[in-house]
Order: sequence, then structure tokens, then C-alpha cells
Amino acid sequence: MTDPAFSLWVYLSQTPLLWLVVTLGAYVIADRISLAFKRHPLFNPVLISVAAVALVLWSTGTSYPVYFEGAKFVHFLLGPATVALAIPLYENRHIVLRSIVPMVVALVVGSVTAIVSAVVIAQLLGIPNLILISLAPKSVTAPVGMGITETLGGDPSLTAILIMLTGVIGSIMVTPLMNALRMKDWRARGFAVGLASHGIGTARAFQVNSLAGTFAGIAMGLNALVTALLLPLVLRLLLD
Repeated sequence: MTDPAFSLWVYLSQTPLLWLVVTLGAYVIADRISLAFKRHPLFNPVLISVAAVALVLWSTGTSYPVYFEGAKFVHFLLGPATVALAIPLYENRHIVLRSIVPMVVALVVGSVTAIVSAVVIAQLLGIPNLILISLAPKSVTAPVGMGITETLGGDPSLTAILIMLTGVIGSIMVTPLMNALRMKDWRARGFAVGLASHGIGTARAFQVNSLAGTFAGIAMGLNALVTALLLPLVLRLLLD
């Protein structure tokens, strides 16, 4: 790399705008790749863009704090994006109200299952309590999950990674799994993926069907609330 080019890179690498552009550019390219493969579950735009950004950071020797200084605006948009889910919820309010009873049952059963299965399997594998606590809220949206973990004495950074992995894996598996189970009700399909795979799963649900996306958004929001209430009680029962 020539001296002028190197000097330009050093300047740009310390400019927050650079990493915002890298993040958005990586996602736009990843989304085009996903579209080119007809939204095949394996070509998940989140997974592709995360891998691309990680490769750029590794190859340039850029630390995460430097990167996040530029990309934090995207992080900020998580809040407004979640609130915006109220729009399809309002548009489908009559369908939602007719499904309220099965939704509540599925919410409680799904939330408890997500917590207990993760904790019990981790215990059987001999995983330390610190990691176990960080793993337990893996199925809720990242800001809520990290807050729960911090309150319970876990590692919020580890929780963020586990939440992202859960979301990506869930969004890849949901369509083939639901097809294999011959589940054709878009309400049930969406609610299941939103409950298990939070925001990333919800984004995948909207790509497939708007009604599924609506119910996924409902499940994501309610599961965050229920998990915040139940998780301390479940951990107290299972870890004591």
C-alpha cells in the first residue's frame, strides 16, 4: 500500500462514518445475495453481513470499540424499528384479537421451554453458572436479554453473541422446519419464530409473509416481557 493510500486509510479508519457505511454496505450487498438466491434460508442477509464486517475488521486490525463508534447509530435504530412493528399489528388487529387465547398459551409454554431447555442442557454439559446465566435469555431481543443478564450477574457481551446466534440459526431453520411439519397457518409460523428467534427471526418472517411477520413481532415483544419476569424465578429453582 502506497504512503498516500495508507495515510488515507488511517484517516478513514478513525472516522465513525466509515464503519457506518461499511455496516450498511455489507447488509445491502448481503440482501442482494439473499434475493439472488430467492431468499433461501441458508443465504441469510444478517449472517452474510456479519461475516463480511467481521472479515473487514480482522483484515484491517480494527478494534470493536473503534468500529462501534461508527456503527452505534444502527444500534440506536433497534428501538425505533421495534416500535414500528406496531404498524402491522394495528393493521391486523382483528385477526390478532381472535387469536388472543392460543397466543397467550403458546407464549407461556414457549417462554418456559426456551429457558428450561437451555438451562438444563447447559447443566448436563457441566457449563459454569456464569455462562449458563448468560445463555438463559438467548431467545429475547438483545437489549432486553443483555439487561436481564447484567441484573442476574452474567456476561452481557456473551449474551449478545448467543442471542445473535440463536436468531440466525432460527431464521435459517424456520422455513424448512415449518414446511416439514406441514404447518400452513401463518399466524402460528410467525409466532413460533418470533418467540424463539426474536428480531432476526421476525425479519425473516416478514420476508416470507406479512401476517407471519406481524405475529412474529407480537411474540418477540411479549416474550421479552415474560422472560424478564420468569427467568429469575426459573434460575432460582434450577440452580439452587
